[in-house]
Amino acid sequence: MEIVTKIAPICLALIMLGLGLGLSVKDFTRILKTPKDFFVGFFSQLVILPIVALGVALVLDLSAPLAVGLMIIAAAPGGVTSNVLTKFADGDVALSISLTAIVSLISIISVPFVVINSAEFLGVVVSKDISMTGIALKMALVVTVPVIIGMIIRGFAENFISSKINIINKLTGWLFIIVFAAIWIEEKNNILNYLAQAGLAVLILNVVMMLIAYFIAKKFVSGIAQQKCIALECGLQNGTLAVFVATLMFDDIVYMIPTAAYALTMYITGFIFIYILKKSN
Repeated sequence: MEIVTKIAPICLALIMLGLGLGLSVKDFTRILKTPKDFFVGFFSQLVILPIVALGVALVLDLSAPLAVGLMIIAAAPGGVTSNVLTKFADGDVALSISLTAIVSLISIISVPFVVINSAEFLGVVVSKDISMTGIALKMALVVTVPVIIGMIIRGFAENFISSKINIINKLTGWLFIIVFAAIWIEEKNNILNYLAQAGLAVLILNVVMMLIAYFIAKKFVSGIAQQKCIALECGLQNGTLAVFVATLMFDDIVYMIPTAAYALTMYITGFIFIYILKKSN
């Protein structure tokens, strides 16, 4: 796990810097114009997703470490990938960016809260050295600070950054791949076994949550573009952040396995979901 623990924080900080470079103040103030759309996405991701994940873990009777690993990926915010795929699906990209930005900043509190409490509920002993405040501070260094730095840089070089944002998004995509390649290289002998254990759970979580989010959004939000956005935002998590949290809190690689399995699954299901939406339209 040594490679991953060294790579994940650096890659995550650079990914969050890339996210910050794509943000402006209007991404935060836009929420005030369509608060209902934002709140539905926010509630679906922060409250419903962890509840569904816990339900999947209990129904499938997952081992405690795999169940906690599933809770880690469920607690993670959406990543830059959700913004890209929302655009591809003709969804509300502005709403997707606002959700990713706000939920990512709140994640320094929400992620430790969900993971520590669910671990205790599932009977996993969290080290006494690990506190919610300690995790939040470490996460802030690699999540919040890079986002703020990115926004400041954009403020000074708006035109230059705007013209290069597609390149920045591609680079953050590659950084995401690097983290998961490191997991595969380090655990190549065990990976198939892990996927066999966690594959069904992450597939069910991913598909069920996208469908739940889509139908909740259908009832409460302003249009089809917002439905697509919220469904994808709830189905495409920031896997690099989840890996970082798993390595920060636990020494065993098994806690990271649902994250790696989810990262593989979410692209496939995400594209199938978009294809179905486009055909139905």
